[in-house]
This record gives sequence, structure tokens and C-alpha cells, in this order.
Amino acid sequence: MLLKLQQIIVKPGQQMLLQDISWQQLENILEEMGEKRAARISYSHGWLEIMVSLPEHEKDKEYIGELVRILLDKLQIDFEPFGSTTLKNERMRQAVEPDTSFYIQNQAAIIGKNRIDLNIDPPPDLAIEIDITSRNRFENYEILGVPELWRHTQQGLEIYLLKGKYIKSEYSPNFSNIPIVELVNEYVQQCLTIGRSQAMRNFRDCVKNNL
Repeated sequence: MLLKLQQIIVKPGQQMLLQDISWQQLENILEEMGEKRAARISYSHGWLEIMVSLPEHEKDKEYIGELVRILLDKLQIDFEPFGSTTLKNERMRQAVEPDTSFYIQNQAAIIGKNRIDLNIDPPPDLAIEIDITSRNRFENYEILGVPELWRHTQQGLEIYLLKGKYIKSEYSPNFSNIPIVELVNEYVQQCLTIGRSQAMRNFRDCVKNNL
């Protein structure tokens, strides 16, 4: 007897791994799960992982995404935010849903689009993963050609740039001459100690006075 998707329960902070999932099955699962859902997926060559985030995971995602938006606006850099949209390429048999993502250099190519198809669209210029459970899915992003990946762990922010493989970097080409690791770590910590509203006001003041 085949299980239906609604019979599968994945608790927050846990993940389920399924094997021998065809591309059509993946598409059917994504359609059944719908757009507004707590779970995210990662797919590679028949292996499908379904994950449900912890509450602290979601908070860090929102903090970092807001910091990026503030910086881009201050620098007057055009961008399109795409959140945790599904990045997929059938030919490469890869799909992944980042915690959040941004089109920056390639923003003009996806204006007005609600969904991304990496068979025809460029990948986001920046993808961000909140790695509370010490997981990583670098291979998905490498194969899909995402040029910059941020990984935020309990130890802080890490930046990886795609040079065939991901190479750890101390800087972000999207925010050149800005100590982005130091800034993100400082203001995420402020969010956790003095609250998001005050931390974001402090960050805006910092950006206004120093950039």
C-alpha cells in the first residue's frame, strides 16, 4: 500500500530522506505540498529530503534577510528577493529550497516572475541557508550554479563563493569593501538580546553613518 504525503509527519528540526524519487514524483509532491508550507525540500539524483525548520531557524532567516535588504537599499542596488522559492533543474536532476535568496546582478532577468525554472532562468546571485541542525547541501547549489552561498550556523556567518567548488571567503562580492560577516554576526546577536526592532534601527543608523 502506498503512503500518501499527508500521512507523513516530520517534526520541527527533523528531516525525512526518501530514495528513488523520480522527477515527476518530485513535481507531484511539490504540488501536493503547496506554496504555503512549513516544510522545505532538497532533491538530488533521486534522493529527496523533506525538512521542517525549528522556530529559531525561522527567526534567524528573517533577521538576515532584513539586514541584506537594508544594505541593498542603502547602496541603491536593484534586487529582487525570492525567499525560499524552489530552485530546480530537471536536466541536472537537482532541486533545493534556500531559506532565502536574492537576485542582484541578474535581477532584471526575473522581474515579474513568480516562479523560477533554472532550465531557462539564471540562479539567484545569493542564497542563504540557516544551518541550525549542522547540515549542508553545498552540492545542490554547486550543481545549480549559485555563485554565492551564505551559511549561518550557531557559530556565525560563513560565506562561500563558487569557484568550480565552493571556497570559503571572508568577503562578499555583492557587498565589496563591507565587513559583512562582522556586521551580520553583530546585529543578529543584537536581535537576540535587545529585540529585532531596536537592532534594526541600530543597523540602519550604522549603515547611514558609515556607508
